[in-house]
Amino acid sequence: MAGKFRAVFSAAARQSKRAAMVAAGLALAAVSACNTGSVLSLEPAVDVGSQTAAVPQYTGMQKLVPSNPYMTTAAYPRMDEPMSPVEQMPASETDCRQQLKRLDVAYTDLAPIHEGQCGIDYPVKVSAIGSIQMKPAATLTCDMAATFAGWTKNELVPSARWRYFSGVKTIHQGSSYSCRNIAGEGVLSEHGKGNALDVMSIELNNGDDIDVRKPGLFAFRTRGFLNNVRADGCQYFTTVLGPGYNYDHRNHFHFDIKNRRNGYRACR
Repeated sequence: MAGKFRAVFSAAARQSKRAAMVAAGLALAAVSACNTGSVLSLEPAVDVGSQTAAVPQYTGMQKLVPSNPYMTTAAYPRMDEPMSPVEQMPASETDCRQQLKRLDVAYTDLAPIHEGQCGIDYPVKVSAIGSIQMKPAATLTCDMAATFAGWTKNELVPSARWRYFSGVKTIHQGSSYSCRNIAGEGVLSEHGKGNALDVMSIELNNGDDIDVRKPGLFAFRTRGFLNNVRADGCQYFTTVLGPGYNYDHRNHFHFDIKNRRNGYRACR
């Protein structure tokens, strides 16, 4: 009787052990399946490429904005790239850079800029003319940089010394190269070619900061100085526009070297 009981108990134990092993296997499979599902759930709902593309990307092309540099629509800044050491320039560009050196212009050669209808084939970034700082540094064609430097040294500096008995410390510019149309017209601005520069104020060594905006009624010295700046500029640039011309130019002098027929100049 006892032997029979032990046999039954042993069979039951083996069956129980077999059931436990099956249960353990099922549990392991369930855990494995759960882990796999958890990993898959970490994948993004939107694919990475689409998600990244949804973030505004810098394209290098600035928006078309009005002529007034203080009314410029904000855009991602164009990043300057240095000129390639193997880049070959035409003889005219090489000669122009020799002129910049004679005028003691501190500049950096940049890589060509091509932005749709805008651009400069051989741009330079001017940071100073002699001891006069350009703030911020201006991106221009070499011809425009040389013309502006010549006017600065031959006209602006002597005029400041005569009127204020002081040298010029800094020229504060509001816009050099900028891809945009002329305000109210469908014509590309000379800024979009690197042939224009807007001067907002002129800071002197004696601490005076001469704002280009129309001076007060009794500001005789300032008025005389700004009148000289405008008149002398017409000997160098083909366009000189400033306060009194229109609303967009109420707070700066616009200088450019636009090529016009018959040598026509616009000085207003």
